[in-house]
Amino acid sequence: MRERMPEMPAVPRLELAPDWICEVLSPSTQAVDRADKLPIYATHGVRHAWLIEPVGQTLEIYRLEGERWLLLGTHRVAITVRAEPFDAVDLDLSVLWIR
Repeated sequence: MRERMPEMPAVPRLELAPDWICEVLSPSTQAVDRADKLPIYATHGVRHAWLIEPVGQTLEIYRLEGERWLLLGTHRVAITVRAEPFDAVDLDLSVLWIR
């Protein structure tokens, strides 16, 4: 995003969509997050999306390809992954599942 917004503008709200979003899914909202929100993010040009499902302890990693989301991987439980767009660093998934 730094390439698209090198400096933070002095405005009350931003018009530029983020490069990455992360939705934490719950049983009551996951249908809305998947079926309603993901298409909206795609329309606005969000490039990467993560869906975290704490109960099932899964991380789904998506990248926007054209107008469609491409599932790059689904990771489960306590492993270490490299996940776009932060794939330069290791992410220990066990920290997501702390109760």
